[in-house]
Amino acid sequence: MGRFLDSDFRRKLQSPDKLIDRSGIKEGMHVLEVGCGSGAFTTFVARTVGIKGEVYALDIQPGMLMQLKEKLSRPENRDIRNIKLIKGDAHNLPFDDNSFDLVYAITVIQEIPDKNKVLKEIKRVLKPGGILAVTEFLPDPDYPLKSTTIRLGEEAGLILDKVEGNLWHYTVRFKTKKK
Repeated sequence: MGRFLDSDFRRKLQSPDKLIDRSGIKEGMHVLEVGCGSGAFTTFVARTVGIKGEVYALDIQPGMLMQLKEKLSRPENRDIRNIKLIKGDAHNLPFDDNSFDLVYAITVIQEIPDKNKVLKEIKRVLKPGGILAVTEFLPDPDYPLKSTTIRLGEEAGLILDKVEGNLWHYTVRFKTKKK
């Protein structure tokens, strides 16, 4: 499964451009990826936010972060300097309140034991009017229906913004209240 998660085959099925567009990721944003794994989409997001933006790639598993670090050392990725690797637990995000324009999670939320606590932590670190983008993909063994993802986000106090995609691959976007 590990080879599939960070493969060109997966990226054909789950286009990075489509994922970035659906998530609302834009140039200059400060972004947090929860559960980055080996970085299947991290480099694409880093290039999208550009030199004025930053991507914080958080994972609880040191081995995943090591794989991403190795990926960043490859010649095709040496130009990327706006990714910060963070070993951390999504239940207790190591960031100040109102730190990020956008947080995204790709096939991760369902793997976390206390989903409500994690979503509240994400809400805490988002700026007012910030975006949480949750993307799910049906081959994932923990795949939830859109209605489940929407319910979890709303229970955590997030505001549903947009739902895009189909049964096989979707993104649900939430926002925090603006001040």
